[in-house]
Amino acid sequence: MKMRNVLPALLLALPLAGCGEHGGDAARTVSDSTSTIGRTVQEATDKARKEIAKGNFKLSADGLPKAEITPEGALLIDGKDVVTTAAQRTQLLEYRRQIEAIAMAGMDIGVSGANLGVKAAGEALKGVFSGNTDGIEERINAEADKLKAQANQICARLPALMASQQALAASLPAFAPYSTMDQSDIDDCGK
Repeated sequence: MKMRNVLPALLLALPLAGCGEHGGDAARTVSDSTSTIGRTVQEATDKARKEIAKGNFKLSADGLPKAEITPEGALLIDGKDVVTTAAQRTQLLEYRRQIEAIAMAGMDIGVSGANLGVKAAGEALKGVFSGNTDGIEERINAEADKLKAQANQICARLPALMASQQALAASLPAFAPYSTMDQSDIDDCGK
């Protein structure tokens, strides 16, 4: 990340400098904003996590009615329960569990990314007020590299998800039209 990428955040944060007589006051204001933003993001992701865990997972395919997988492993198509065996319900639950895990990991990365953005702005602001911008770019880049590694871990889960989806489609013909993941999804992940 170049310092010029931090500049817009810095410019937005500069009015905070007028809130106090010292750079430390402005830095505290940024810190307070960080915790407020962090709490807001955390509350939103907590709500989304609950909805994912307790709600139906929605599936779609062009020209077909909406399908859903319930938390209990039922497959609903157009609101109607599809008759399944115990083994098929187990497969539906495993597929759903994998999708939930990927969604949760994605939310974790999103929260970390939001926190990194606020941290970058705070670091830049602190550097301007202190006159010491040494190492800011390296510190922020190191944090960004951690996020990239987390994203790559999500990509690493996709082959197992596709295998689960394909096995489920072979076992449960009603699910097959909703089995839309293909190798390009795996190949394009992380690009």
